[in-house]
Amino acid sequence: MSQFGNFHDFCRDSTLPVCNLFLERSGTQYGGGIDKSCALVGFAAGGGRVRNLGSIVACAVAVIVAGLLIWLSERKKAAVGRREMQIFLVAYAIVSIAEIFSVGGFLTDRKKLVWFSAIHIGAIAAACWILLINAIVGYQLMDDGTPLSNGLTAGSGLVVFIGVAYVAVDTGFNYSGEFEINDDNLRNYALYVLYLLFPLLLLVAFFILESVLVLGVLRETRPMVLLTISALLFIISQIFNFVISVHLCTATNGKIDGALFETLFVLLAVIALWFFWSSITEDEWPDDNYTSGTTPLPSTIGGGAGERAYA
Repeated sequence: MSQFGNFHDFCRDSTLPVCNLFLERSGTQYGGGIDKSCALVGFAAGGGRVRNLGSIVACAVAVIVAGLLIWLSERKKAAVGRREMQIFLVAYAIVSIAEIFSVGGFLTDRKKLVWFSAIHIGAIAAACWILLINAIVGYQLMDDGTPLSNGLTAGSGLVVFIGVAYVAVDTGFNYSGEFEINDDNLRNYALYVLYLLFPLLLLVAFFILESVLVLGVLRETRPMVLLTISALLFIISQIFNFVISVHLCTATNGKIDGALFETLFVLLAVIALWFFWSSITEDEWPDDNYTSGTTPLPSTIGGGAGERAYA
């Protein structure tokens, strides 16, 4: 518990957007920056250096894949939670775009770096929140795809984004003095909760809700394989980010670190998650599973989806 709220070790060994908020903040003792276990120098490009070229490329691929999944979701006209899933994918694309600037290592203007880092941090929290809403939508407590459902999903996500991003910006520029960094451990309780713990709790809640839905309501096991794969891929991404990163950096003389593989494995986790969602929200039902033409398959959620498919 003595390490609760401390970012020093994380920032020393990893490439995280939150660490940009602690660099060269006027009026503090951190004007010299953060001592790194291994300095990420990257590759020479255009007369300069791009410190995190791999992450930039991976994020660009992630944006393209997110667009493809949004298009594929649009084709599933009768799938439950189609619009809500698309909202999540848009949030994920925003995370990836912000990550290009926050951890790409090519921005030299600190003000721009703080703003993009704040957007990145806020988008991470919002994307995890929207993902949890997607799990709740699967229980059909309200009609999915309606203005009310879409508005609650996007609106609540926007509120989370603004709130978390504000704390990040205030930390970076010290506007209010409420989020001052005042010791060598880079202690900031607000960001520790909002950037690390809050998204983690949302993801755990999502996994539990979807597991109950699949195993308890749908009484299926095969979709759990995809959900578990998605969870494992995300865990691997964080191991690369927080544990392996410094060792990769040292082994490659500062050319790459774990941020590249964190981005790639998160992308794979999102792809697996999309296929999990697709597997439990079928938009076409085989005729031999119907008694009256409107009865949904036991392996899919929401009778409304089946009825829309045959409307």
